[in-house]
Amino acid sequence: MRRRSQRLLMRGAHLVWRVSRGMTLGVRGAAIDPEGRVCLIRHTYLPGWYLPGGGVEPGETAVEALTREFAEEAEVVLDPAVAPVLHGFYLNDRATARDHVALYVARAFTVRAPKRPDREIAEAGFFPLDALPEGTTPATRARLAEITAGTPPATRW
Repeated sequence: MRRRSQRLLMRGAHLVWRVSRGMTLGVRGAAIDPEGRVCLIRHTYLPGWYLPGGGVEPGETAVEALTREFAEEAEVVLDPAVAPVLHGFYLNDRATARDHVALYVARAFTVRAPKRPDREIAEAGFFPLDALPEGTTPATRARLAEITAGTPPATRW
């Protein structure tokens, strides 16, 4: 009985900590092919073109989340023998003051099939880095400029 009470107390304390001090962690990925094209997605619920990505689930590493998001959003399968490279870690304070994003660059992958539209993703495609589609978000353009120029990443998304 005492052990169960301790577990419940710890769960309650964790919930209070999470609500009062919680931080969200997301990943985004720049999948760049040998032709110098980058994979971008367009959501059904937001305007603009974005790098694929999403939230890191409990018990999941950032690279596992990136792998899952690439597959779900763009049909991109990362080569398990070549790890994506962490480009930067950003505070995305446009959403909340607690949202953080890890941006990875992946250059070893395959595209298993053209992405079909679904509830979340209206369109996915590869675009030349010097000819991004109209509507590519400013943050996406800024991150790609950092990657292509080799400049240090900003601290904010």
